[in-house]
Amino acid sequence: MDSNKVLIIQHDVIRRLGITPSQCVRWVEESFGIKHQATLPPKSSIHPQGDDFFNTMPALLPAEYGRFSVKEVHRIEGQVPALGSDILLYDSTTGRLLAMMDADWITAMRTGAVAALSYRLFARQGATCVGFMGLGNTARATALCLLDDNRDKQFSFTLLRYKDQADDFMNRLGGYDNVTFDVVDTVEQMLDKVQVLVSCITSASGLVCSDDSRFSTGMLLIPVHTRGFQNCDLFFDKVFGDDTAHVCGFKYFSQFKRFDELSSVLRGLAPGRENDDERILCYNIGLGVHDAVYASKIYDMIVENGIEVESFNQIKETAKAWV
Repeated sequence: MDSNKVLIIQHDVIRRLGITPSQCVRWVEESFGIKHQATLPPKSSIHPQGDDFFNTMPALLPAEYGRFSVKEVHRIEGQVPALGSDILLYDSTTGRLLAMMDADWITAMRTGAVAALSYRLFARQGATCVGFMGLGNTARATALCLLDDNRDKQFSFTLLRYKDQADDFMNRLGGYDNVTFDVVDTVEQMLDKVQVLVSCITSASGLVCSDDSRFSTGMLLIPVHTRGFQNCDLFFDKVFGDDTAHVCGFKYFSQFKRFDELSSVLRGLAPGRENDDERILCYNIGLGVHDAVYASKIYDMIVENGIEVESFNQIKETAKAWV
């Protein structure tokens, strides 16, 4: 490929690559495995007005990848969609810009894949009754990754009713024969049925359920957007996170019974679930290393398969340009 070409990789191009949900899980597993070798500065957040934000997430992958990326996530109230994201991908050995990439699919699928990997690592033996709260893109991505990564398991998904989203959710998963569905109207009804709870709600004014006894022995709780489960911080047996810096500022962090990073479990440096009675809580806020690995893999797929995409020439001076 022309070394001056910068690829413009749009959402529809990524969708046409046919990346499977189970492949997404393998990519996040790979990225957790190299987290300790990657450079991950804290993300910065700038608020132009009200609750709107621009979050910047840089990540330098280990030397063998030769890639650096910056993801920009923004939320602007009133825009459609309100939330969006983009990635710049660089060759870290030359500084050359390789691609400008839409990151909405990447963000949704890597988030769902992390939740599915958390299920694989921390769910109790035989736990196939899974509850979903908040049935948007993140929940869909999680469900797709769970079903595709566990084709040998028969799941029962319990959905918390919200408008007509439960019907849309079930229709989206219609291609899978290893799942049945139930729809309930209250969180309490859901907690009575499930062994794993995935919450993708984006806002909560208080606790989702203040009755601690509703959270059954052996439960795995995955609050993707972290809201509404602060009471669980105090009595769940173990808490895992994607990065200590993401959770060390939580109100009850010092009172966690036991905390470790998910990557430490994958690398065999910390135990995960040790018995079927443990209640386990997973806080995965999102890592730039996931985005960088996904962007790098997608770029390589496009280049290696000769897929035609939009591009532009980046003209570089061959000598220092004096002003």
